[in-house]
Amino acid sequence: MRYSVLMQPVNEPKFEGYYYAHIPSLDLTTHGVGIEGALKAAQEHIEAWLAEKRAHDEPVPTENNPVIAQIEIADALLRS
Repeated sequence: MRYSVLMQPVNEPKFEGYYYAHIPSLDLTTHGVGIEGALKAAQEHIEAWLAEKRAHDEPVPTENNPVIAQIEIADALLRS
């Protein structure tokens, strides 16, 4: 089974070098040091989450061709 993971740097000085790992199909988020650390944390989180679902005889979601898009917002709207 494969799940897409969206990586995003954590923008807080206290967590420099950390990345968020979002798994949209499962509505899960975790983090780790660097991309490799975040991917490892995501894999562990997914495996634990799926094991919990199976233990309770709940359905395991599959991914259905995710699309990642970007929306540009005018700078004027971002300034206060």
